[in-house]
Amino acid sequence: MTTTVEMPLWALVLLIAFAAVTFASHFLFPSVRWFFRKRMERLVARLNTRLTRPIEPFKLARRYDMIQRLIYDPDIGRAITDHAASEGIPENVAFEHARRYAREIVPAFSVWTYFSFAARLARWLSRSFYSIRVINLDGERIEKLDTEATVVLVMNHRSNMDYVLLTYLAAPRGALSYAVGEWARVWPLSRLIRALGAYFIRRRDGNPLYREILAKYIYLATRAGVTQAVFPEGGLSQTGRLSAPKLGILKYIVEAHDPDGRDVIFLPVALNYDHVLEDTTLLAAARKSERRFRVPLRSVLAGVLKVIRMGQAGRRRRYGYAGVSFGQPLSLSGFGGDVQALADEMMRRIAAEIPVLPVPVIAHLLLSEGAMDRVALELRMKKLVAGIDRATVYWSRDNAGLAVEQALTLLQQRNLIRMEGETIIPAEREMPLLRYYAASVEHLFRSCSTESSDFSAPARS
Repeated sequence: MTTTVEMPLWALVLLIAFAAVTFASHFLFPSVRWFFRKRMERLVARLNTRLTRPIEPFKLARRYDMIQRLIYDPDIGRAITDHAASEGIPENVAFEHARRYAREIVPAFSVWTYFSFAARLARWLSRSFYSIRVINLDGERIEKLDTEATVVLVMNHRSNMDYVLLTYLAAPRGALSYAVGEWARVWPLSRLIRALGAYFIRRRDGNPLYREILAKYIYLATRAGVTQAVFPEGGLSQTGRLSAPKLGILKYIVEAHDPDGRDVIFLPVALNYDHVLEDTTLLAAARKSERRFRVPLRSVLAGVLKVIRMGQAGRRRRYGYAGVSFGQPLSLSGFGGDVQALADEMMRRIAAEIPVLPVPVIAHLLLSEGAMDRVALELRMKKLVAGIDRATVYWSRDNAGLAVEQALTLLQQRNLIRMEGETIIPAEREMPLLRYYAASVEHLFRSCSTESSDFSAPARS
């Protein structure tokens, strides 16, 4: 036992390394995990006392446990067997496919990341880029929603800033769970998005096994009361108009609803911007009839540097207003229609609540009536918005002149108009961009063009 043993230095280092890893994995890591788990539980308990909709235990479950729960579910087991038979592969291979899909879908929600980092970052970004107008928020009505119900925010999709803006606005009330497309499945963005509680979806994957796992995850989240945010259009609007709704996620949520259990309440949310950050990229993709498009990394980095140099005041002048409007909630328990009827009703409610901002209105007037002087433009704006529900108009009757002034400055900076004295003339080369912004509100006006949105505004209750 006391005999000296000689060994090479590299073998000694390797032996010490293995010993350290074994010690850490069996003694240190469990203790550290337990320590941080207890700290997190205390943090969540304090946080839930301030939130209107407390964080559900489902969101706090370990990601590994949720993946195991999914792939060992009896319904998923039958889907794995069917997948193996249809593809002619062994069941253990099909099982690994299911595991990969589950790992791809299931988020890894972090309370600290969401509330201490992402919510603050979203607040800074939103308030730095835009002057935000929450036009008709009835906080008392929202807070009176059944606290046991699953709340689903249903929104139009104008910009990737939608995620940021809604995270900022919703953070004081609770944590949102987004369905995010393939564009975000790049490292390190994917890690951050998972930590925010978002789950990835393949919008064009018809694989029955994948769809079954996605449906089961949404089923579990809905039954557990997780507050969700859904974009039924399925992607960014490339024309400025509302697109026809896709039924995928809404269908899964409706199928998860238990008539005798937890209610599901859909809350329509309408968003609009004076300046959509991706507008020229979206128009270029529309000209090529491409639903998928990539923004060159060089352009992104150049834009970020330009924005940083601009400063907060400069960004607000550059990007104008962002408007958010909340519609009348819809309880699934009291709704007698099918999924298609539900989707159409939600899109009608969103269409009725689209915020009326200065740039879209001015773009609509310049396209429909041509060049006009500043005084005439202000009078036409007042007359135009007088015919719609003023709950969606961000400016009051007394400050329409200021709204016009700020919008004209924004349009001039982007070379969408030119001024000849007091006459405002739309730039011929930028007509597609003006049409893009006008399309977001033209369905609200009684004298809308024949190209207006297919979604008619319902009567407000």
